[in-house]
Amino acid sequence: MTENTRPAFPTERPSGCPFDPASGYTALRERVAPTKVSTPAGVDAWVVTGYDEVKTVLRDDRLSSRLAPSDHVVVDADLDRVAQAGSVLQLDGQEHRRLRRVLATEFSVKRMEAYRPRVAQLIDEHIDAMLAHGGPIDLVEAFALPIPSLVICELLGVPYEDRAEFQARSALLVSIDGDPEETMAASEGLGQFITGLVLAKQAKRDDDMLSRIISRGEEMGADLTVEELVMIGFTLLIAGHETTANMIALSTLALLREPGQLELVREKPELAGTAVEELLRYLSVVQFGVFRHVTGDMPAGPATLEAGDYLVAALSAANRDASVFEDPDELDVTRTGTAHVAFGFGPHQCLGQQLARVELQEVFSRLYTRIPTLRLAVPFEDIQFKDNTLVYGVQALPVTW
Repeated sequence: MTENTRPAFPTERPSGCPFDPASGYTALRERVAPTKVSTPAGVDAWVVTGYDEVKTVLRDDRLSSRLAPSDHVVVDADLDRVAQAGSVLQLDGQEHRRLRRVLATEFSVKRMEAYRPRVAQLIDEHIDAMLAHGGPIDLVEAFALPIPSLVICELLGVPYEDRAEFQARSALLVSIDGDPEETMAASEGLGQFITGLVLAKQAKRDDDMLSRIISRGEEMGADLTVEELVMIGFTLLIAGHETTANMIALSTLALLREPGQLELVREKPELAGTAVEELLRYLSVVQFGVFRHVTGDMPAGPATLEAGDYLVAALSAANRDASVFEDPDELDVTRTGTAHVAFGFGPHQCLGQQLARVELQEVFSRLYTRIPTLRLAVPFEDIQFKDNTLVYGVQALPVTW
């Protein structure tokens, strides 16, 4: 097969169900062996779609994450650049482990559980405000966006009065078809904002995550430079905001479309934990998978990947693998057993996954019980989905009760 006849990387979702991953993954999985596809970035890349295969390749140290996780869907992406200092998403090996050691304590299960009461308080306050306002209301604007934004800003020590500007810049940075000049301006503006925050925390430590990261780096003999700290803050603000915000809104929509499943969550709040894991699997909001650069020849099923190749681990396809998950295209909030890979796998598995779980669990155990008659305020067909962003979701979610 010549380069110009390779199948295109799947990006189009099936028309019947916007919650299903790109339909092209099915054809790729039927080929058994990984297949090379033509990506929007202008390079060919192997696509791995099976659950076991995705886990195998993502734990292999011959795969480098030096490129942004979704560079393969960015037209004319600069694939020759090196990883940025402080980028826990892009660095490999010893430098990556150094950063993870400094950051890991901040995102431990123990620390996130200690923060749970504050998360619950913030959620209840926003539900109170929604009830006082009355429906119809946009759940994205009134609830899904401000909750994770407030949480991560509060954790890092960011003044919350800056949230509107932060959210606008964040939305531009995760778009794959935005104006390049606007995207660059958003990146530079956010970088300048975080630089000021880092310098302030270095001068005067407070009881917040960024201050503790600075102090822990010093205590461990792994002092972090201003450049590294800015990139850490940048990554945590974006990653800790966009993914959870989209999961809150999209999960709510999915449950509203499955009244039986919503009733289970409403009537049995103890199901919040399993429901969160199932919706993470079912929706897989990191919709284009993760992009990797092959640094040494390695097997991938019956295929052999060579140094210099590119690879995409299709997380959403792996989470719908019928050989692992029974009835994978069905939403079942009581599903237990095999863990999903929505947070990735291996050394670069999402650092903030415990925070996301706490936020989502508290949303699930509160929103649907406190507003038991929650329903869409517009026809489902009028909902606009975010097909052009790295993190899948909805543009707005008008609801009433």
